[in-house]
Amino acid sequence: MKIRGKFFRSIWREGHRLFIIDQTELPVNFVTREVRSSQEVADCIINMNVRGAPLIGVTAAYGMAMAMSEDSTRKNIRKTYQMLNGTRPTAINLKFSLDRMHKILESTPEENRSDRAWSEADKIAEEDVEQNKLIGDNGLRLIEEIYKTKKTVNILTHCNAGWLATVDYGTALSPIFQAHDKGINIHVWVDETRPRNQGLLTAWELASHGIQYSLIVDNAGGHLMQNQQVDMVIVGADRVSAAGDVCNKIGTYLKALSARDNKIPFFAAVPTPTIDWEIINGLKDIPIEERDVNEVLMNTALSRQNKYTLHGLGYPKVSNPGFDVTPAHLVSGLITEKKVVQPVSITTMEELKKSLGKN
Repeated sequence: MKIRGKFFRSIWREGHRLFIIDQTELPVNFVTREVRSSQEVADCIINMNVRGAPLIGVTAAYGMAMAMSEDSTRKNIRKTYQMLNGTRPTAINLKFSLDRMHKILESTPEENRSDRAWSEADKIAEEDVEQNKLIGDNGLRLIEEIYKTKKTVNILTHCNAGWLATVDYGTALSPIFQAHDKGINIHVWVDETRPRNQGLLTAWELASHGIQYSLIVDNAGGHLMQNQQVDMVIVGADRVSAAGDVCNKIGTYLKALSARDNKIPFFAAVPTPTIDWEIINGLKDIPIEERDVNEVLMNTALSRQNKYTLHGLGYPKVSNPGFDVTPAHLVSGLITEKKVVQPVSITTMEELKKSLGKN
């Protein structure tokens, strides 16, 4: 995408040097930085300098490539795989990319591993861009159908699933970008998405692209749906079960419940590497990341207190699950690069699996 007239991807390389947009600086500052080691790649994933399931997967692939430039032995392949695989537990794209890199590197002669690793990481990155472009194509058709009877299409999204969460285009925002570029009047309701406030990243992307939006508090979505101010919901996903259960940023499940109660279509934009074909029951088997309590405690009211203590009550007790699972029966469709499928039907998921050549 373009920032101030200049094209950027969220991650890129120059030779064997790796660069990212540092998302912890946004939306206040636009900062690019060089990532200088495989350990630093892991740190960037953990600290959310890069975030979004597809981008995490691509970043991990480049982390393996960087490791091969450091030490191309089989021992280092396995060591780096374990280090990177332990950074974020929920997003399946991480493991997808690492498994692919591991398999290729194990069968490559040691003297060729560095070049092969960088080449394969490039392929994974380019595939991500193509998948997200096709997701946009398929999602655009859904928006066009609504636009036939609406002067403006109002879309609600949750968390950031734009180009910053991928290499380019994004998942949930890809159809929105394409609809805007085709002249469709779009307005986006942007959940702030606490506690990391990724909604600010979505707002920044939409503003940069000239798309109308309104930033709203997380709990406003149900009210807007009740008052017929939302035409559709599009979110991204960090992992989808083989039965179509959607794991996404905490709060997504509540949006799906509100959408169902108000007869509003709820879609998840999902590149197929985000589907975990080994998990059937998403609610039971998808691991939910519990994040640092300081993400919750770092707010204006509590920061006025010494060490975040509450007057007379001591240190507040905090739980900070990063994700929740929306059961398949609440999902109107998965917008994939192949097609839009209705996950409530196991048959359609099996057909999608077969189209990908999965056994």
